[in-house]
Amino acid sequence: MPMQTANDLNLVLQSRVPLIVVETRDEARFLEFLQRLLATHAADAYRPLFRWSVTSGLQRIDIQLAPQPTNAAPDQVLGHIRSVTAPGIFVLLDFHPFLDDPVHVRMLKDIALRANSSRQTLMLVSHALQLPAELQPFAARFEMSLPAAEERAEIVAAVIAQWNSEHPGTAKVDPHARELLERNLAGLTRSDTERLARGAIFDDGALTPCDLPAVTRAKYALLDREGVLSYEQDTARFAEIGGLRRLRVWLNQRRQVLVQPQSGAHLDPPRGLLLMGVQGCGKSLAAKATAGVLGLPLLRLDVGALYNKFHGETDRNLRESLRQAELMAPCVLWIDELEKALATQSGQDGLSKRILGSFLTWLAEKRAAVFVVATANDITQLPPELVRKGRFDEIFFVDLPTPEVRLEILRIHLRRRAQDPAAFDLVSLVDTTDGFSGAELEQGIVSALYTAHALSQPLTDAHLLAEFRRSRPLSVLMAEQLAALRQWAANRTVPAD
Repeated sequence: MPMQTANDLNLVLQSRVPLIVVETRDEARFLEFLQRLLATHAADAYRPLFRWSVTSGLQRIDIQLAPQPTNAAPDQVLGHIRSVTAPGIFVLLDFHPFLDDPVHVRMLKDIALRANSSRQTLMLVSHALQLPAELQPFAARFEMSLPAAEERAEIVAAVIAQWNSEHPGTAKVDPHARELLERNLAGLTRSDTERLARGAIFDDGALTPCDLPAVTRAKYALLDREGVLSYEQDTARFAEIGGLRRLRVWLNQRRQVLVQPQSGAHLDPPRGLLLMGVQGCGKSLAAKATAGVLGLPLLRLDVGALYNKFHGETDRNLRESLRQAELMAPCVLWIDELEKALATQSGQDGLSKRILGSFLTWLAEKRAAVFVVATANDITQLPPELVRKGRFDEIFFVDLPTPEVRLEILRIHLRRRAQDPAAFDLVSLVDTTDGFSGAELEQGIVSALYTAHALSQPLTDAHLLAEFRRSRPLSVLMAEQLAALRQWAANRTVPAD
């Protein structure tokens, strides 16, 4: 388990572990942190601090001495450390490319084997580093914690003060926008936090709610290094969806607690929901709209990109994706067609079970405000331990639209295509489209518009009725399967409408 606090690092330094691996993208902040920590050590326990990089060589930095360019090459610096007997802490920056050389590995092992008597510690600092097997018994890992709320507030305050000192007047800062900015910058390094805060404020000398979407997009761009998660910039609003009234009410009841946890400290934080139902009836659109009604960024987990042919990579992809979602919190995590990722009836039974176990553990133990919205077309493929009460807050069933909902959907899609709904006999259209899904209603309007365009005519009821009468909806083509699905859901789920 990676260590994160000053006390943790202090203990491992005192225990004389010869190699300490530090994975961080905030190199300057770590060096500053380390220097402050060593300054607290008693005189009899103090050890000099050295920094090495391939561009500058070896340099003592607890007192400012000039770099030693003669010790710039990896074999030179390791040879120098191995040859001296004086105690010291040596920070090797970006040493990971040189661990492929067996000579370097052996020299590191030589230093580690005698480190207890020489009181020497090597710290390998890089954005990512995997030690060779020969060195792992001698090593510990330290993970630099990211800026907490207090430090983020200090960074934003410093950026505002810098703008005020460089420009006439003072920056116009909306207090609520400032609070949201400090919260949204969680999960970033100090340098990235400072850069995004400066971008929001220095652009126009003001900090308003309008600056926040750009900050969120920039933050996600910094975190999205694996390509498994995608950031949905334009989330639909519930005004654009016909029906789903029960789901809207349910979400609004939980919105404030999710966005402002302190407002419902006595309530369990919302976990998420599972949407299942008939294809084309708006599950995916409802997932997008959930982020809109909650006012949170939406991340979509690409199930197809999750799986990797190399052993262990699929598990790592899932862990990294869930970690990124937590860094983006508060947010909505949308997992589309969940059964494709977690069904255990497939040939990859062992892999699917591992993925399922990891996901269930995360779902049960997560502390970050990540609201999961999963969609499924066939819930019978999902393992029972996933759909039992407590995994998701609720399971909603999205059924074929009722006449009232079909009327609403027709109006929405006609308006979207610059057609006046009042110019059509919507009652006849609703009667003709019994059994149509929302997607089938939309496609019928699109096809009728093409027909009218080809005839150089305005869209009329005749075009729409002819198109709908020609169509065979899914409820007819797969009547038996849909009847079985609706029967299964009748006493096991909550109607979304």
